[in-house]
Amino acid sequence: MKKICVFCSSSDAISQKYFDIAPKLGEIMGKNNFDLVYGGAGVGLMKKVSDAVKNNGQKVTGVIPEAIQNKRIGNEYLDELIVTKTMHERKQKMYELSDAFIALPGGFGTLEELLEVMTLKQLEYHKKPIVIFNLDGFFDNILKQFEVFYDEKFSKTAYKKIYHLSDNMEDTFDYLKNYKYETIDSKWFDVGMKAFE
Repeated sequence: MKKICVFCSSSDAISQKYFDIAPKLGEIMGKNNFDLVYGGAGVGLMKKVSDAVKNNGQKVTGVIPEAIQNKRIGNEYLDELIVTKTMHERKQKMYELSDAFIALPGGFGTLEELLEVMTLKQLEYHKKPIVIFNLDGFFDNILKQFEVFYDEKFSKTAYKKIYHLSDNMEDTFDYLKNYKYETIDSKWFDVGMKAFE
């Protein structure tokens, strides 16, 4: 495992506590010889993580779509900036380049990226580790919705293996360093498959 993809906010208007955690993540990544793949912006938590990884001696690759790059918010302090035509191509490139995923607090874009890598893992398109970094319960309401999925049989409880919940750096990197893929049950419940028999 060499490259970690970090999903996170590009907002500069958020609380300081989020700006405190982002450079800590980048520093630990750098000191543990992890390169960064991320969304390429030079604002918000994206910039804080990328600068910290770079300042601690590791490679930073940004992947940004033309529409955002044209707004002139791409980070110039990178080893490589890949510009894609679309958001879809951006996400695909980030997934291809990465060996693991960490979701820090973020908005709609962060959530979309997180759910897509979770869905791809559920369908066995990849076997890479996914960490949801739940700082101060930031993701609690989303996690409650996951429980509704499990309780109402829209998803199997086995899918909890798809992701790892963490609220501290030590646990996050222990999980990544010791990660072993666990086989996950088929997406479909047996009762639903009877219709195909």
